[in-house]
Amino acid sequence: MAYKGKWKPKNYKKYEGNPMKITYRSLWERQTFKWCDDNPDITKWSSEELKIPYVSKTDGKRHNYFPDLKITYKNGKTVIVEIKPKKQTKPPKKPKKKNQRYIKEVYAYGMNTSKWEYAIDYAHGRGWNFEIWTEDTLKAMGIRIVK
Repeated sequence: MAYKGKWKPKNYKKYEGNPMKITYRSLWERQTFKWCDDNPDITKWSSEELKIPYVSKTDGKRHNYFPDLKITYKNGKTVIVEIKPKKQTKPPKKPKKKNQRYIKEVYAYGMNTSKWEYAIDYAHGRGWNFEIWTEDTLKAMGIRIVK
């Protein structure tokens, strides 16, 4: 998922934020942006416009988390969404011998779970939900998965 680029919506009025600065960081994000833009049940959406401060359990320092999406539906429900491969939503499997790759995966998982814990609190404090969408979620929603 190492793709990155600018994305321009057809329905500019639905986008909360600057529609000229929408950046996708994976093909899954790009496909999800199109889904949000085309979906008549979505009244507003944005990508990386929301800033959630958090303290990482990996280094104990304050950081800012910019979730992939904030979506508001016609029924009034608002969700904060992170798009991740299913593999990255679970703790990494410990190899027989610790290696650099495993250490990086443990660190990334720690950072991500810190972000998600703060995002859950942030969302719930506003009456919203926080969701992690994996390839399984995207497929179930009818969003085309491009690899």
